[in-house]
Amino acid sequence: MARFARTRPVIFLEEPLPADPGAPVGLDVRVCPDTGVRVATPRLPHGVDGPCRDAVVRPLLEDLLAERAVVRPVLWYYTPMMLPIARHVEAAAVVFDCMDELSAFRFAPPELRILEAELMSAADVVFTGGFSLYEARRTRHANIHPFPSSVDVPHFARARRGADHPAQAGLPGPRLGFYGVIDERMDLDLIAAVADARPHWSLIFVGPVVKIDEADLPRRPNIHYLGLRRYEELPDLLGGWDAALMPFVINESTRFISPTKTPEYLAGGRPVVSTPIADVMRHYGTLQGVHIAAGADAFVAGCDAALVQRENRAWLDEADAALANLSWDQTQARMAVMVDRAASQRDPAPHDGGRRESQSASALAAAPEAPFIRPSGRASHYDALVVGAGFAGSVMAERLASSGRRVLLIDRRSHIGGNAYDEPDAAGVLVHRYGPHIFHTNSADVFDYLSRFTPWRPYEHRVLARVGDRLVPMPINRTTLNLLYGLDLRSDEQAEAYLASRAEPVDKVVTSEDVVISAVGRELYETFFRGYTRKQWGLDPSQLDRSVTARVPTRASTDDRYFTDAFQAMPLNGYTRMFENMLDHPGIRVETNVDFRDVEAEVVYDHLVFTGPIDEFFDHCYGRLPYRSLQFRHETLQQETFQPAAVVNYPDETVPYTRVTEYKRLTGQQHPCTSISYEYPCDEGDPYYPVPRPENQALFKQYEALALARHDVSFVGRLATYRYYNMDQVTGQSLAAFRRLTRTSAVSGLTTSPGVRA
Repeated sequence: MARFARTRPVIFLEEPLPADPGAPVGLDVRVCPDTGVRVATPRLPHGVDGPCRDAVVRPLLEDLLAERAVVRPVLWYYTPMMLPIARHVEAAAVVFDCMDELSAFRFAPPELRILEAELMSAADVVFTGGFSLYEARRTRHANIHPFPSSVDVPHFARARRGADHPAQAGLPGPRLGFYGVIDERMDLDLIAAVADARPHWSLIFVGPVVKIDEADLPRRPNIHYLGLRRYEELPDLLGGWDAALMPFVINESTRFISPTKTPEYLAGGRPVVSTPIADVMRHYGTLQGVHIAAGADAFVAGCDAALVQRENRAWLDEADAALANLSWDQTQARMAVMVDRAASQRDPAPHDGGRRESQSASALAAAPEAPFIRPSGRASHYDALVVGAGFAGSVMAERLASSGRRVLLIDRRSHIGGNAYDEPDAAGVLVHRYGPHIFHTNSADVFDYLSRFTPWRPYEHRVLARVGDRLVPMPINRTTLNLLYGLDLRSDEQAEAYLASRAEPVDKVVTSEDVVISAVGRELYETFFRGYTRKQWGLDPSQLDRSVTARVPTRASTDDRYFTDAFQAMPLNGYTRMFENMLDHPGIRVETNVDFRDVEAEVVYDHLVFTGPIDEFFDHCYGRLPYRSLQFRHETLQQETFQPAAVVNYPDETVPYTRVTEYKRLTGQQHPCTSISYEYPCDEGDPYYPVPRPENQALFKQYEALALARHDVSFVGRLATYRYYNMDQVTGQSLAAFRRLTRTSAVSGLTTSPGVRA
């Protein structure tokens, strides 16, 4: 708020305090001399609480706003409990700065959850105090952003000068300390165990005791409680410690915390020992100066290691690099941009005729785009940011890194590999989590490229279709016809003649229905294609482009292979292992559970490779491109096999699923159990298949025009180009996109020349 006060007036409304006995209701207002922030504290008679308190404070706030001539302020909430006091104020924008999961705290008021739901609906922008909290809330608001704690490095770096605070000057060393609120989030048993295990250590705790009884604090000769201290005193306190502690209990109250003190301790040059707090591990867990420990024995061992490390300053360079982009100035600048944008979207024509109040507009326009925080180990600059770790993104990342570029690869899912991701299930059977992926290609270049990252298992895919009580080969071949109709067709010529006799002439082949009927007739169309297509696409084949059914051939021979490509194989150790090998490069950093919008303004990069949905990239400005999705029901069976082929199709429209896959038949794995999946197409869920209709192509062309104008972005892959590609086609497209990109790039970077895109 001090930084916001540089460009606009800031009033900070505190929670009410009791008035002096006999004093009237009032509002104490003071101005912070160094910042200009006005702090307003309501003073209420003892016992005024709940709705009565809100009713009393509301007019105090109104009077303050009127006195200061404040019109349509930005309302910035740190707690939903203040909503009843200010919800009636006409706001330029509403910000919910969600610092923690307040409902998990001790003595949380029962109405907090209700008020929070209302505030989430009313807010124009939501900030969270850490990434874990962001991940838990991200689906509850369309404009939500994580802002983990920043640090005033120069302030805490004073601790490195070796000064000491008089309150602890007489305590023996080594000293290990903590500062912050001492409440139910502290692991008191752990503190006692550490004190008992190392009685010669001085354990120092600085801060107020809140919501717990002081009598419950562990008392030992070597535990020292120094009480509440001012922010200005913290560097001198920290400077007298040999290591810093974060002994938090692991429960619901600490599930989402992102402790400010982690970067502060590191800025002060002190190694940190912490219990396994998720956001501490995420951002700092790989640093040499941060020791994560679960349990008393491990925590003591971590402290031992930290004390040894205190004598070796080599770890400080790594810590300083991690803190280089964590300034509060950068955080405030990014927040200000988002608040300003939210205000303009709420009211694009301000009441002053289009002029912005104060000097904030020019300040916000010049706000830096530098990263405000990055996970531990993330560099401050990348030659390329690649969005999506499936085939398209992984191939691009590997090629760019192999050409000397530094690449950050992110994926919103928790894993690499995209839809080709495979993993052992609970029984140890290797399964494809997003349905069967069978590799086949006629491209020697593609096969040779992928062979750098995996050995292969020869595999030719065969599919059966359930028609009544029979299983027949699919695609339709001579064997299918003989089994289905009791025929004895003995040659390709006989089968071709039979199919020709059933075919129905179509004046102009336009739809998927036209393709099949003109080739094999209506009966085979209705038996194999109509029901399956309706389930797969949610549309009748007569409503779909001819490309859908044209992909499935009809044969007069007895060749029952689903594909006839020159190269047909499965990665010997699975697709995930192949991707791991592909991305095992010092020039590639991989981050999962990260959405592009989370890092768009946070990461500095020269070029963007985007493999996600193109309409999502452009914020669906022309509307959403239609996709079909899939849901899977996975089962593990206590038997060696389930069906005679890896995949059995169910074209009957009365059967809700389209196919059943038995994964052991794909992978060749030997296992006493078998795992299968039932596949259910649907409209909602992850985008799998672009829906091939003319109106959808027309809509895509509008997005493609926007993409062609973005010379700083390469759009690669199925979703980014709104086309159905097999794995080999995506790989080939990505290799071609890389060649074009590097051919037209500057020698030192990846800024492309006009018109370059995949």
